[in-house]
Amino acid sequence: MSPDPWRGPVVDWLHGQAVTASRSPHTVAAYRRDLEDLVRWLRERHPDLPGWGAVKAEHLRAWLGQGRARGLAQSTLQRRLSALRRFLDHLVESGVLPANPARGLSAPRKPRRLPATLEVDQVTALLDAAPTDDPLALRDRAMLELFYSAAVRLAELAGADLADLDLEGGWIRVLGKGGRERLAPLGAPARAALRDWLQVRPQLVGAGETALFVGRRGTRLSHRAIQQRLAQAARRHGLDRRLHPHLLRHACATHLLESSGDLRAVQELLGHANLSTTQIYTHLDFQHLAQVYDRAHPRARRKGKPKPG
Repeated sequence: MSPDPWRGPVVDWLHGQAVTASRSPHTVAAYRRDLEDLVRWLRERHPDLPGWGAVKAEHLRAWLGQGRARGLAQSTLQRRLSALRRFLDHLVESGVLPANPARGLSAPRKPRRLPATLEVDQVTALLDAAPTDDPLALRDRAMLELFYSAAVRLAELAGADLADLDLEGGWIRVLGKGGRERLAPLGAPARAALRDWLQVRPQLVGAGETALFVGRRGTRLSHRAIQQRLAQAARRHGLDRRLHPHLLRHACATHLLESSGDLRAVQELLGHANLSTTQIYTHLDFQHLAQVYDRAHPRARRKGKPKPG
């Protein structure tokens, strides 16, 4: 009986991985599952292929892609590609393949999820309904306004000091990722909310505390405490989703881009080092454009397919 042209080389290589390369049993077992899955797939999809010597990059790319379509984790896809590259390197060394067709491949990534956002009226209702009946409520309202007005990150707001704020100039200095400092603009409602908070801040602040936002004990608010206060605000308002700092940051960026169309300005506001990071918001902006087009353009909605002439 002639040896299996697919499974024979796999078995030989796995034995070498376990003995010569001293791979762990867990790793060898994972490699075996990956390569056996590939063998089954090649036999089903490409029964005309005589063996490994005829495998091309497009075959391997399609196999990796169907793994992603099945919902395999990114770590699993990376491991599959690693096993594949090692095995095919072995076949190149053995003279079965002239070159490794997996060397130019990368594990397929899941489509990047668009950041969640809020509609303008949702944010407006949330901010306008924020209570102002005690110092902590005034502080929370000021934080909400700052997140939405200046699109600051959680760490940027938590790390802000009193000296970073310039209400007359209408900006706040924040320290972003990579130690990059920027001035974030403040809208009129945010400046008003911050003024109200600064009036009552002395009732809470401890001696020598420089933090802009403090808690009951007069010390700087932690990230966790800020997240909890935003979650409470969402529950109080009956918001149908979890409210977190990035949701308000994304809402600010999205609404600004929808109104202005100025991607560079949004990049500056968000403190992104590269414009490519900001460009995900163009997808959100296009979604908004498409919705407006469908509602407003007289030729957007066709009642039926045009009849052939």
